[in-house]
Amino acid sequence: MPAEFRFMKLHGIRDLNRKHSQWSFFLRRLQLLMVAAMLLFGCTPGFRKGCRDTVCGPDVKIIAFHVQKNYELIQRLGRRLYAKNPRYEPDPAMRAKKIDSIFNRGVEVYPRLKALPSHRLLEQAFAPNPEVSDRVFLLVLGLKKGIDEAYNTGGSLFLTGCQIDPGRLERLYSNFSQVNWRMKTYRDRKGKLFFITNEAGENGYINMGFEVIMTSMLTRIGDDIYLRGGLEKNLAFRLSAIFISII
Repeated sequence: MPAEFRFMKLHGIRDLNRKHSQWSFFLRRLQLLMVAAMLLFGCTPGFRKGCRDTVCGPDVKIIAFHVQKNYELIQRLGRRLYAKNPRYEPDPAMRAKKIDSIFNRGVEVYPRLKALPSHRLLEQAFAPNPEVSDRVFLLVLGLKKGIDEAYNTGGSLFLTGCQIDPGRLERLYSNFSQVNWRMKTYRDRKGKLFFITNEAGENGYINMGFEVIMTSMLTRIGDDIYLRGGLEKNLAFRLSAIFISII
């Protein structure tokens, strides 16, 4: 075999080996990107569906379920409060629009409230002269933002419950407890409750289940604190008499 041909053959083999190595490197990088995508879109704090056992621990799945259920309960609470307190928004279509805007399903109704943290919104909901007249909107937005802040639902990636700050959950529990109490006790200058929840009607006592909703959310938050390794289950929480910053 001529030397020139042997050189060309050897050079071709080396070239193929180099291309094979480059292709293998490319495939490894592609596999890493696919795994990263699974982590990012499967178990973000947004709690998207499709989280797999190989990626997320069972504690994350439980916490994700609790957050989703609490979102649903907050919306239900808002609809019921509007039904019992129509003075805050007489138009049923506008009520739905406002709740949708809180859960990012439409145009923002009160853009100036966007920058307020949850505890400030809750303070406004029970203030003598709130920044906007719709106390139901302030309350529902404050509760929803509280969940977002405590569980970091719009923040960084997490794969286990250990990445959730138990201190934030405890402050969330305190604020929700304060809401539960104030809804039953806070009144305006005329002595009328800010939020009518239960009242006697012609056919007897009407119970719209407001306290049941709040208790359900508090129970889930308490369970998440227990899962996260915070205070012992069923141990009394040290509650604040004011709304406190979660972050």
